[in-house]
Amino acid sequence: MAASLATAGSRSNRAVLLTVTCLGQFMVLLDNTIVGAALPDMQHRLHTQLTGLQWIVDAYVLLVAMLLLSGGIFADRFGRKRVYLTGVAVFTAASLVCALAPSLGWLIAGRVLQGIGAAALSPASLALLAAAHPMPQERMKAIGLWAGLSGIGLAAGPVAGGVLTEAFGWPAIFLVNLPIGLVLLLVGLRHLGESRNPSAPAIDIPGTVLSVLGVGVLTYGLIEGGARGWTSPVILGSFAAAVIFLAAFIAVEARRTSPMLPLRLFGQRLFTVSNTAMVVVGFALMGSSFFFSQFFVYVQGSSILRAGLQTLPVSLAMVIVSPYAGRLAARCGFRIVVTTGLVLAGLGLLALGMVHADTGYANVWWRLGVAGTGFALTLSPLTGAAIQAVSPQEGGLASGISSTTRQIGSVLGVAVLGAIVRTRQSGGASFGASLNSAFVAAGALTLAIAVFTGLWLAKSEPAKVVMTQRATDSDAVTASNEASVNSR
Repeated sequence: MAASLATAGSRSNRAVLLTVTCLGQFMVLLDNTIVGAALPDMQHRLHTQLTGLQWIVDAYVLLVAMLLLSGGIFADRFGRKRVYLTGVAVFTAASLVCALAPSLGWLIAGRVLQGIGAAALSPASLALLAAAHPMPQERMKAIGLWAGLSGIGLAAGPVAGGVLTEAFGWPAIFLVNLPIGLVLLLVGLRHLGESRNPSAPAIDIPGTVLSVLGVGVLTYGLIEGGARGWTSPVILGSFAAAVIFLAAFIAVEARRTSPMLPLRLFGQRLFTVSNTAMVVVGFALMGSSFFFSQFFVYVQGSSILRAGLQTLPVSLAMVIVSPYAGRLAARCGFRIVVTTGLVLAGLGLLALGMVHADTGYANVWWRLGVAGTGFALTLSPLTGAAIQAVSPQEGGLASGISSTTRQIGSVLGVAVLGAIVRTRQSGGASFGASLNSAFVAAGALTLAIAVFTGLWLAKSEPAKVVMTQRATDSDAVTASNEASVNSR
């Protein structure tokens, strides 16, 4: 009797843990897509230009990208419950700052804080789940549920963003996080158990600071270059500073005994090729998604609510197709599935580069769906390829690096494609024609990397692929910060 009660209690605790961690990740993923639907309203109410919108998105993604690996290590060293709840508290408070922001500067500051909170919350949520399920089969099942349930946030974002923005204005998309965050804090404080890894590596503070500075300054140059002039001293100086910071980062990482980015891993061709492709996937996916709602609102004259619904085929395709990507890779190998996905994504983006103001939605939605399907086919297999390239003990680290490279690509995609649009507009092109150029550029780059992976992504041994993909099927569904179970 006592044993059965203990078992029931354990199951109840695990159910609460699964609910809390899923809801936290749901909040992060919802924020990834809900903001895009509100960008036109932000531009109107905050009286900002395209550059301001780029900073609203990139300020968040940049901090997530650069702090994701450190967030996982923080959780291991200082307590997964503590770091998770701290991340929830920071993310929730930052959401309130965003909602009450009186100006663009305050909103960007709030987005920076949101990125810091998400970089702590996301890896810690997965770490809590993994620690509570020590048996591999139970752990895989729990992570699958975590990925699937929290991944609903991806599909819900455009619709929720459109509804909330249309009814209450853009601040409402951030206020929705407040009740979720408060519930997570109250339930988490009471029901979550603490766990940590005493042998976790030390925090790489120099590497983290240099990576934030290097990518941050590079992003500044790319976003502001169109407005200030590409040859202005400030922009040229930012590019020079980025080279210096990134060179210093590489030098520091090469000498540290426990670097956040072990450069030796890039000696493996499979690891290097998969992460190179992941940068391009993040670049094309986030860079093009940044403009979807703006296309429907400013070029085709849709309402914000309707535009949110019209962008839905991308996220729906990713949520539906992603769970099957790993199985296809296990059956056919990484090279075939990834290359096919990149070709589909590239063709979908090229097709989007041919739409116009008078193109009916019946001739637009399938282009979004093809692009979303293609990206869904690449994310999980690319993470799986990175994991297969390293030793089993470094699988969590490899997965975390794969997530980080995707986020870095996302930062650069918003910056570079935005620069293309601004440059075309300054040359007299309409906003619609400028968007076409951006979509075509993203599609061409994606097709180019498809050729690269087709030639260089190593053939995979089926048995290894099956084992690897069973552990990484959930990665693409989350399409966000799933990976930093770093090293347990």
